[in-house]
Amino acid sequence: MWCLELLIPLLLIIRDASCQWNVWLPRDISAMTNSCVVIPCTFMYPAGIRPYRGIHGIWYFAQPYPQLFPPVVFKSRTDVVHESYKGRTKLLGDLHQRNCTLLINNVGSEHSGRYYFRADLGGANMYSYPDFSELKVLDQPNIDVPEEIVSDENLELTCYAPDNCPDMTPEIEWLYTDYLPDPVFSPEYLEEGNSAVLSNTLTFTPRPMHNGQLLGCRVTYPNTTLVYERLISLDVKYAPRSVWVNVSSEVMEGSSVALHCEVDSNPAPRISWLFGDKELLWDTASNLSLSLEDVTPAEEGIYTCVGDNGYGIMNTSLYLAVKYPPREPVVNESMTVVEGTSLSLHCSTQGSPAPTLTWLKDGELVGTITADELSVLELKDISPQADGHYRCLAENEHGRASSSLNITVEYSPVLLDESKCTVVREGVQCVCIATGNPEPIIEFYLPDLNITINETDNRYNYYTHTDGQTSTAMIKLREKGERSENNGPAVNVHCSFSNAYGRESILLELQQEKKYLMAVIVGTIGGVAVIAFIIAAVRYVGHNNKKENDSPRQDVILENPALYYSAVKKDKHNLRKKVGEDSDFQPVGPVGAMERQELNYASLEFDRGRSRGEGGASGRGDDGSTYTEIRTK
Repeated sequence: MWCLELLIPLLLIIRDASCQWNVWLPRDISAMTNSCVVIPCTFMYPAGIRPYRGIHGIWYFAQPYPQLFPPVVFKSRTDVVHESYKGRTKLLGDLHQRNCTLLINNVGSEHSGRYYFRADLGGANMYSYPDFSELKVLDQPNIDVPEEIVSDENLELTCYAPDNCPDMTPEIEWLYTDYLPDPVFSPEYLEEGNSAVLSNTLTFTPRPMHNGQLLGCRVTYPNTTLVYERLISLDVKYAPRSVWVNVSSEVMEGSSVALHCEVDSNPAPRISWLFGDKELLWDTASNLSLSLEDVTPAEEGIYTCVGDNGYGIMNTSLYLAVKYPPREPVVNESMTVVEGTSLSLHCSTQGSPAPTLTWLKDGELVGTITADELSVLELKDISPQADGHYRCLAENEHGRASSSLNITVEYSPVLLDESKCTVVREGVQCVCIATGNPEPIIEFYLPDLNITINETDNRYNYYTHTDGQTSTAMIKLREKGERSENNGPAVNVHCSFSNAYGRESILLELQQEKKYLMAVIVGTIGGVAVIAFIIAAVRYVGHNNKKENDSPRQDVILENPALYYSAVKKDKHNLRKKVGEDSDFQPVGPVGAMERQELNYASLEFDRGRSRGEGGASGRGDDGSTYTEIRTK
């Protein structure tokens, strides 16, 4: 009963009725440096032991056993203690009441450690209790910070200060809280295990802007100069809130470019560069650059930077435009078409910026200029004029390229205006000129003689010439038989021309084409003599023509026609070309002797048989001869 009566005032419940060696003291206790600390202590010893000459106690530091020579903190028999504890320790409890409470003043960091109590009841009744109280001497208050601070989630930070010095009660305040959104402060006093602690809890909701901000806790002891502070930097975790990349840019083909990306997040994100769905590069960092060398048009497109740090994900994209000159256009193959059909010419290319496409035919603009990568030139109801060389020209600010094709138009033959029969000195010369594709085959037909003249007929000399799509045929007939109404030769010649697309026969018109050139020397003899000379010359010409008309008819003879039609050529833009004038001419009369006189002269020009009604100056005399009015040059 004595054991229980002893423990009741100390609020202890002892279940072991034998009251063995036991001690009760706080396992952990703390104090601020330069302050004091009280270590509460209660001990028990077996009930059968009677203290011999009183009860004594010893406090050791670090070790409980004397044989290990631990520093003596307090000793009730003497004042012999370790140097670092001299004048600092005091036993507050009454050992006879089994109270071993110890006071340590002016504690320093060197006093942090384990403290053991040893009871001395005299004789052999001495016992070192294995339990200890561990003292922590603090030079700044403790702040309880959660392992993870997440943006937009409620946060509680608690500042602790020990209150284990009876004569010194601490006060706690928070520092640098002015920028916090609606902070709440909650002071609290805690006592646990005979150790007292004063706390103050700060509650607020952090934002990404608070990451890295300083917060402070200050502990003061009134009526002293003791001040203790602790600062912490907030490590606020937040998802990426911005991803910065280059603005969309333009680069030339073959050049280099660097794409930069910076991500604002905590912790640092995993940054990856994507081109479409393909990941090109990644790293765990706050920024990452993607370098592209020798850029090609295939690398034009959208590039995306993605930041992911486990708390969220964000991305930003840019467009990389690759500039390059037009590629060689793709056009239709060269083709042959039939007159009257329609077709579409396609021209496609690539270039950046989009090129302008221009269609040219034989160097001249056709159609409209298109600012696109495709141009279609529609050719409807094609005529022979569509035949030619077509070129598609692609241009942009970085260069140009072109491609060509040829279009050949096949069409039925067409007779040209130069086709006719003309009167020449030897008789009648007939020329037939036709154009077509394929080039026409030309035949002459003399219905009066029931004769067809072509190059397969060996009875006649037959001349033909082909120049591209134009065919020329010519015969020359000596005069025989009847004369026409105008006293010229009677000619009835048909020209037949044909190719794979048609045949046509035309009666050739007879025209007088013979030219007479005469140089008359006009001197100072007088106007009457000149006029008389001219009249004589005209009659002389008529006399010669009459001789030719009265001469016997000869067989069909072909003289050299190449001299006459060597200049006949085809023009693709005008299928109706004019044939050059007949270059054959003969001097009229004995003019050569007169040319020696140093006199003024006039030229005689004989028109092609025009009547006065046609505005000409020529006509026919009473004797049937042809005359021409002579005009002074």
